[in-house]
Amino acid sequence: MAVAAEEAQFHVLAVDDSLIDRKLIERLLKSSSSCQVTTVDSGSKALQMLGLREDEESTSPVPADKNKIEVNLVMTDYCMPGMTGYDLLKKIKGSSSLKNIPVVIMSSENVPSRTTRCLEGGAEEFFLKPIKLSDMTRLTPYLPKGKLQDQQRESSNDNNYSNKSKDFCLRRQGRDSPVIA
Repeated sequence: MAVAAEEAQFHVLAVDDSLIDRKLIERLLKSSSSCQVTTVDSGSKALQMLGLREDEESTSPVPADKNKIEVNLVMTDYCMPGMTGYDLLKKIKGSSSLKNIPVVIMSSENVPSRTTRCLEGGAEEFFLKPIKLSDMTRLTPYLPKGKLQDQQRESSNDNNYSNKSKDFCLRRQGRDSPVIA
């Protein structure tokens, strides 16, 4: 029971201006790690969810505890109107209370200088869209220990069983089928 409570506490904030991409990210995260996922459509809403607000006079976020949620990982699109994913990354890493939260940047554009800039700016990973289930394995270090690895092992076992079943059926089919010459 304690394990289930621990897993339920792991929370990912997914930030993307595209509804389709938000839904895809949410589905992939839930299927690969069974974590709680909250989605928002902008960097400024993400800051609000994290308990920060943008101060128009300053580049650093100002605490605003109202509506704050506890988040263990942030996944954000790079290119969004208003605040970019890189801007959000800098605000998170510039906050003393949030700087240790891992941030993953996603983009549909493969621009090496952008990738380098984000990784040097503190992003743990940079994913190219569309995000795939196989990309989720790169999140293993940031997810609850064992959960994703256990699921990968189960998936591998299921695939092995499935392949063995297919082989058995095909062999059987070959033996039982009349040979046409």
